[in-house]
Amino acid sequence: MSDVFGDHKLAIPYRPLGELLALYRARHPEKTAIVDIDQDASIGFAALEQATTDIALHLKSLGVGRGDRVLLLADERIEKLLLWFGIWRLGAVVCPLNIELNAQHVAELTRAIAPKLILLEEGLDRAILVGDCAVPCVAFGAFRAGTRDAFFAAMRRDGSAAALPERNEAADLAAIICTSGTTAKPKLVVLDHAFYWLSGLSAIDIIGLTADDRILEYRSFGWESPQILSMMPFLQTGLTLHMARRFSHSRFFDWIRTYRITFAAGVPTVVNILLNAPLGHTAKDIPTLRLMTCSTAPLTAEQWRRFEAMYGITLLQLYGMSEAGWICGNRHDAPRIGTVGRPALHQEFAIVDGDGRPCPAGVEGEVTCGGPQVAIGYLREDGTIEPIRATRMKTGDLAVMDADGYVRVTGRTKDLIIRGGVNISPLELDEVLLAHPGVREAAAVGVPDPIYGEEVVCYVAAKDGALDEAAVLDWCGSRLPLPKRPKHVVFIDQLPKNDRGKVRRDDLRADWARRLTSA
Repeated sequence: MSDVFGDHKLAIPYRPLGELLALYRARHPEKTAIVDIDQDASIGFAALEQATTDIALHLKSLGVGRGDRVLLLADERIEKLLLWFGIWRLGAVVCPLNIELNAQHVAELTRAIAPKLILLEEGLDRAILVGDCAVPCVAFGAFRAGTRDAFFAAMRRDGSAAALPERNEAADLAAIICTSGTTAKPKLVVLDHAFYWLSGLSAIDIIGLTADDRILEYRSFGWESPQILSMMPFLQTGLTLHMARRFSHSRFFDWIRTYRITFAAGVPTVVNILLNAPLGHTAKDIPTLRLMTCSTAPLTAEQWRRFEAMYGITLLQLYGMSEAGWICGNRHDAPRIGTVGRPALHQEFAIVDGDGRPCPAGVEGEVTCGGPQVAIGYLREDGTIEPIRATRMKTGDLAVMDADGYVRVTGRTKDLIIRGGVNISPLELDEVLLAHPGVREAAAVGVPDPIYGEEVVCYVAAKDGALDEAAVLDWCGSRLPLPKRPKHVVFIDQLPKNDRGKVRRDDLRADWARRLTSA
């Protein structure tokens, strides 16, 4: 076990999932484990341990064994997590592709995964999502007794855990997930249980989670962030997990009040929705909520300050990626606005220069990661694995660390604008633009220029449509040095984003090229 985790000291010792659930069943059998808000369904820890055992035994009867891959295609519902835990209980590998991906991509990724079994939520189109993959496919519906679906209706209840000697060890493969991607087909990332365990412990350290917390997650568990921010701390501490199918602007604060939520996940898109369309709620109306996080895409300091001033709710910016788990995070007891916090507890973090040498404090370089909280590798189309953990991983992100160890991400290496030899971070310009009271969304990009190599163009979505180019250029002119000031402003209804809210800057550069061609 020590070889798997290296020199990392674990605040919570690793336990296979079966042992964890048996422990919680013995400790507090009637405590609510998971709440499905949309289905108005919940399950306690005793029932969860039994359900996980029954599902694992049924999967075993269907021919699934230790190390086999099970493709799980479902929307966000309690059954998705129950099946996930049953797969892990058997020592198999879960492959939870996000059904919101391009359907063609899902079918291609399915073939690459080569699963032993496909579990498909009733109502989803098998032909579109799975394509011509000749693998047994079983549809599932509600977990409740009396269901008439093909999976749970055929499953025997009240099975014995003694019939399941299988365990999911730390070094075993745990999951194959896909990256969020920005333009190309997503990559498949191979993860082991050590990765998940360390990532979960990093999240617990950042947020300060305990078994008494009641957390809210409304993002797809097909993406890694909800897995390591909400699901793993749930398994590691025995807290109560509340899940919703989607974020709801109108219901969000009612959820927090009704279920007495103590921690809620967040993304910049949600923060912007709550900023631009406030409902009049503040922390006084939801006293149980002690903080929210914001991750998956950059959050500007201005957005952070405005949110905390408007709602009185502590917001923590986190930074991670599918291949590395949590990279940095603002700690619950020592946040610093404008940064992504300090390196995560179990991340072997370094900012390096072009020659791979560590950068001193205050000097910009590329973020690199290493150690057991890094993915094993990418799954190639031929079934082999392209190693990631074997060497230090370059993230492609530029950052600078201050003297206190706080990290500020300054941009992507590929998005860096180089104007006449001056390096310009798009995120720096984004922050200036978003500080304008009339700007709802904004993003800066570098475009080809015959004299300077690149020139700065900014894309802006105005709040009320009453903004013009001169006003935006004047605003930037008073806040940016001459080399960093945008030359042109393009107004659009909304910025192009991927499924996780990240701005597609490549799309903006392509749009600019089309405008030049048609001019």
